[in-house]
Amino acid sequence: MTRTPLLCTALAAAALLLGGCGEKPQHAGTSHGNSTPAWNGPQTGFSAPGWKVGDQASWDEQIKQRNRGQNEYLRLP
Repeated sequence: MTRTPLLCTALAAAALLLGGCGEKPQHAGTSHGNSTPAWNGPQTGFSAPGWKVGDQASWDEQIKQRNRGQNEYLRLP
């Protein structure tokens, strides 16, 4: 009587432990390379005002402004 639950528990534990052995490696790779810098991107309707295509200084300033806007310590009254 007690052999069946013990056997079921052992089989379930073995299935769970061996289930992780067949996991395939997961890589977050891309199919394209980063051949161009981010500040050379296209000018679209979603671009921040004040940013000029190809200007690294304006790109850096926009990134700094964005980070300042997301800093909760600076936004507190």
